[in-house]
Amino acid sequence: MKQIIVIAGATGNLGGKIVNALLAKDVEVRAIVRLETDINKIKDLEQKGVKVFQVDTNNKSEISKHLTGAHCFVSALAGLEETVIVTQKIFLDAAIEAKVQRFIPSDYSSDFTNLKEGQNRNLDFRRDFHKYIDKTPIKATTIFNGPFMDLLTTDMPLILFKQKKILCWGNPNQILEFTTTENVAEFTASAAIDKNTPRYLRIAGDKLSCNDFVKLLTELTTKKYKIFRPGSISLLNFLIKLTRFFSPSKNELYPAWQGMQYMRDIMEGRIIFQKYDNDRYSNIKWTSVKEFLLDEKVNLQ
Repeated sequence: MKQIIVIAGATGNLGGKIVNALLAKDVEVRAIVRLETDINKIKDLEQKGVKVFQVDTNNKSEISKHLTGAHCFVSALAGLEETVIVTQKIFLDAAIEAKVQRFIPSDYSSDFTNLKEGQNRNLDFRRDFHKYIDKTPIKATTIFNGPFMDLLTTDMPLILFKQKKILCWGNPNQILEFTTTENVAEFTASAAIDKNTPRYLRIAGDKLSCNDFVKLLTELTTKKYKIFRPGSISLLNFLIKLTRFFSPSKNELYPAWQGMQYMRDIMEGRIIFQKYDNDRYSNIKWTSVKEFLLDEKVNLQ
């Protein structure tokens, strides 16, 4: 009998990759989607073999009836408080009502267990949800993976390709952790069918310091890269407060100041994992930053 894995957030970037990784493991995949979900996205999932259920995500009982017999509920939702706390609570309660044994919350982030409350808004939402989930009887497993490696060529201004510099706040030897969304999805799928996972699992596709990035980019481009240090962590904290104060919208998922909070957290060193669980599933080939950049072919010439 196939294991049944239910996923919320299947139409998103990471959620879609988790679905693909689960289907490769010969399990029954069910997706819970909102009533307003694009019909084309639903058809794409169904063509892959996913059983899709459109529901009112505020209706716990309606969700629960589609979770019958499920072994694990995987959340890959992205959003602010309304999504990460309110909607996830409804999904969690529905899973408990349906007697689902395990729940993987939508964390997939840096390890915020050592962060002070109030330092990172989006991670604080996840921390608040943890307070709720840890009071329930369900067996929860959080996956911490550090920043997504994919951000290195998109939204994270760490590699300044045009300027041939590496942005560094604080110590240039501080280790930074990165994992591709593909690797996170593969690991999550493996954890979903693993009946004996601990409360926390920590993975990192690669670990480099800013100085390591200088050496790597110099090697890959044959152009001399240098460290760019605009200031200390204290200055960055001040700039975060200033930027947040003048931010036109407080309800964006990733406003500039939120990105700065993530940058501060990884540069400060509070979120570095003490141990890694990369070897827990032997089928995963971890992508290095070098391999990722070569594959992306972005601004390397």
